[in-house]
Amino acid sequence: MQWSDDAGVNDVDGMVVRKRRKGIYILPNLFTLAALFCGFYAIVMAVNGRFDLAALGVFCAMVLDSLDGRVARMTNTQSAFGEQMDSLADMVSFGAAPALISYIWALRDLGRWGWFAAFVYCACAALRLARFNVNTAVVDKRYFQGLPSPAAAALVAGFIWLSTDLGRSGASLAWPMFFVALYAGLTMVTNVPFFSFKDIGMRKSVPFAVIVLIALVIALINIDPPTVMFGIFVLYGVSGYVVYSVRKARGVQTSVISTSTDEPDERGLHK
Repeated sequence: MQWSDDAGVNDVDGMVVRKRRKGIYILPNLFTLAALFCGFYAIVMAVNGRFDLAALGVFCAMVLDSLDGRVARMTNTQSAFGEQMDSLADMVSFGAAPALISYIWALRDLGRWGWFAAFVYCACAALRLARFNVNTAVVDKRYFQGLPSPAAAALVAGFIWLSTDLGRSGASLAWPMFFVALYAGLTMVTNVPFFSFKDIGMRKSVPFAVIVLIALVIALINIDPPTVMFGIFVLYGVSGYVVYSVRKARGVQTSVISTSTDEPDERGLHK
């Protein structure tokens, strides 16, 4: 058996076999592209002064981002290309978009402090996504290491959506926006554990009360979406520190890194 590298042609026992070109799975990447579009749409709406629609675009990107991975696993269409595409889309939708929207809405009125907060958020989103990619194999799947970028984006976009819904201008809330952006950004790069909910099996049966509770949550969101959505992500945004404090008080290991043999230079960062 001889293998030839010429033009991707293999010579197998006298038979010429052409290598099949690698393709791209379209279904999960459609969801990723749709999430990317929502992030881009959010930026455009912010430039046009439609901050309510900009915030809504970020939330739509969150929904689509939560689906692409699940669709890929359900259809057995995971790929390295899809993983990289997902990270790049996340950087736009949950990194650049919230930073630019918050800056245009309120932070630019603070001058240098404004773009400082926007950049810190954007940089922390990039660092958080990079760390997530390299630590995937060593992090406890039940938790996220630091606030996930979609939740951080929801804090920023939710604050803008709620404020806009209440008729408040960005200029009057520049400093609150400053602290929200910094909190969301810096919490992304902490080692505080946040529940990932990945251990919840969608194919497993659940008690009837769970379905009733889900229906009540949907009805509650429908009453006042900006207030309820922002409230949910505020609770989630502080839940990690509660979990960290409880585990610390009980003497339980607070790190979500199960092993750091693949990242020897980062061992001291996981305590």
